[in-house]
This record gives sequence, C-alpha cells and structure tokens, in this order.
Amino acid sequence: MKNIAVYPGTFDPITFGHIDLVDRAARIFDRVIVAIAISTNKRPCFLIEERVQLAQAVLAHHQNVEVYGFESLLLHFMKEHDANIILRGLRAVSDFDYEFQLAGMNRQMNPQVESLFLTPAENFTYISSSFVREIAQMNGDVSKFVPEQVARALTEKFKE
Repeated sequence: MKNIAVYPGTFDPITFGHIDLVDRAARIFDRVIVAIAISTNKRPCFLIEERVQLAQAVLAHHQNVEVYGFESLLLHFMKEHDANIILRGLRAVSDFDYEFQLAGMNRQMNPQVESLFLTPAENFTYISSSFVREIAQMNGDVSKFVPEQVARALTEKFKE
C-alpha cells in the first residue's frame, strides 16, 4: 500500500513554513497532495485559482507533490485521491488543541485515515499567513516569509 498524504489548508498565501513541511513530507511519503481549501468563510485574500497557481509554482521541483483546490469535506477529497494520511503542521502548543479535536473527528468519520503532525523548522515556527498578509497590506517587506513570486503577488494584490 502506498502512503499518500494530503496536506490541507487555505495557503493564503503559501509561506516558507508550509514549504518546509511539504519538503520534508515529500521525502517521507510516496505522494503528497497539497489540498487548498476554498474557505469562503475565512474570506481569503487570493482566489482559489491564484493560491493553487502560487503553490504549484513554488513546489514544482518536487516530482511526488501535486496541488489541487477543493471545496468538499476533506475526507471525501481524500477518498477521491486514494489518500490515507492527513498531514497537519503544528507551529505552537496553541495549535495542538484544535488539531487534536480535528484528528478525533476525522478518525470517527473514517478510521482508515491517519492524522500525522509535523512541526516546521524552528526558523519558520513564527510565520503565519495572516501575519504575512497584514504586513504586505501595510507595504511591509515579506521576503523573509514567502518566496519571491508570492511576495510579488501580494504586492500586486494590495495595489488593487
């Protein structure tokens, strides 16, 4: 059986922390699917197509990583892609409670799917997409937190 991991999130925008997790997951799993949620309730800055395109661009160097947008229940998306692992990132202890509850709910709905957690490298633990958006919105330099093409996309987005 192949281990196919799905790394779900809004990735609005994708950051060096996200990329670090994908880089390490790509070494561990046969396939990694970055599943970008529509998440209209979060009112994303970038459209789903833009987030998918940015993620594809910065992750293109991986042969075993795919990027898709989705708006279904995560477990339905996983079934469509024959995935058996939910990959989640934990930056701080504060993330744990929510992720622990989510893993329990997913296990109740499908006991065949495992939730695994990775922490980003120490130099990326403080990065969050919402902080990056806020800095960019105020014309701050986000180049330490996101790849160049993402920084450019943020600059363009906030010119609008």
